[in-house]
Amino acid sequence: MLSSSGRITLLETFGLDPLPLRAREAWLAVRGDASVPPTRFGVSSLGIFHPALSLKTWLGGRRADRRVPISCLFNRTPTPLEQGWSVRKTQVADFRGRTLTYDSHNGTDFAVPVGTVVVAAAPGRVLRISSEFNRGGLKIFVDHGRGLVTTSNHLARPLVCVGDVVDRGQPMALSGYSGIDALVAFPWSVPHVHFNVWLDGDYVDPFAAHGETSLWRNGNHPRGAEGALEGDAVGEAHTAWDERLVEDAIASCKDAATRDALRGEPDLGKRAMNVLFMRNYYPTRFDGRAPLYRERHARAPWFTLPFRAEDFDGIAFAS
Repeated sequence: MLSSSGRITLLETFGLDPLPLRAREAWLAVRGDASVPPTRFGVSSLGIFHPALSLKTWLGGRRADRRVPISCLFNRTPTPLEQGWSVRKTQVADFRGRTLTYDSHNGTDFAVPVGTVVVAAAPGRVLRISSEFNRGGLKIFVDHGRGLVTTSNHLARPLVCVGDVVDRGQPMALSGYSGIDALVAFPWSVPHVHFNVWLDGDYVDPFAAHGETSLWRNGNHPRGAEGALEGDAVGEAHTAWDERLVEDAIASCKDAATRDALRGEPDLGKRAMNVLFMRNYYPTRFDGRAPLYRERHARAPWFTLPFRAEDFDGIAFAS
């Protein structure tokens, strides 16, 4: 495990190092390029802020009942991918049918103070760690098998390395608020861990709407876990990737530089995860969504909170 000691620096918190690269990535978010539309925002974007929660969380405050606030949920009615990333609130509905989300929001935002320990939500294998200032800052990508991948975004410091096998509840990182989001909206935007779930390569909401199966082990009331639970295949939870399907997905990339970079990774698992990353974070660079899994997987309860049980004992919604 990498070091968890030492104070989180401002550079780590906001993911600003190296500055020249972060400046270029920020410009990409604002202006876009030939294959990536610019980010869309407007007056309705102010609706994503929670000033009271933000200031309390920046100051290190937590709820007395040990519940982690959720400041933004998965949008069940997203705007079209080809229009680009939108932080506006023009067509939004979370799993409850309410509006705790925004147009392009594809994950769950857990409001936590900087330096909070982030853990594995299920057994798996770390297949990518990267930092893109315009797309969620420092991120850790874990393959859990069963068609499931999770990503934890806006981190400050990783505690694992690519290739590591992680058990449920194992510390993986310290939280921050890395990425352009915090820098633009500080201090009104809540520091948080943006938690994504991909099922068969597509973004899905771990919470269940009426008639669905929750991906949380405790239904729509997720809790933390101290360690392995019944059914955990500790050390064995990973995907047997199909090299032909991975190559077909790479071939669907329209950007030559991205395509060459993807093919340059010799390890099949890491190459597959890089494809998933590029296709989900920069979807307009691809022509369609060639499958990466041989079979489809059904929703099933599998995850616990990506935080230590000693830190949080449940969830609460910001609104």
